[in-house]
Amino acid sequence: MNTGSDESGGAAVASEGTHVSKARDDGERALGSRAPEFVKARRLLHLSWQVGVFIIGLAVVGAGIVMLPLPGPGWVVIFGGMAIWATEFVWAQLVLRWTKRKVTEAAQRALDPRVRRRNIVLTSVGLVIIAVLVGIYVWKFGVVMPWKIKDQ
Repeated sequence: MNTGSDESGGAAVASEGTHVSKARDDGERALGSRAPEFVKARRLLHLSWQVGVFIIGLAVVGAGIVMLPLPGPGWVVIFGGMAIWATEFVWAQLVLRWTKRKVTEAAQRALDPRVRRRNIVLTSVGLVIIAVLVGIYVWKFGVVMPWKIKDQ
């Protein structure tokens, strides 16, 4: 497990006057463990903390995967589990940053006036095609209720 430390098997602990990693100027937090200092200071406690965070994150991600084909906010729950993992593991922090960057880029592209105009035109054409198909169906077969009102 990568805890963000320079030594293999050691916890990421900063001595006085030094920093494990600095936060970036663009608002992103520093990489590494977010465990309390008293947990990071004790190797066995920190390892137990990481195992607990991993199990909780795995349960949340597993629930999200189950929700993908079933009713429920699957992707939101999966990203919630990734956020839980990101509190402790550098690899999850990097994946979460990459995902946030891609979502922001997609949102910016969607707000582009040319893309919005194209989407509005395509939606309008699709709605016209559906309206024509429904009109043809009603003209050919009429409106038939799924129950018989006259027999009651």
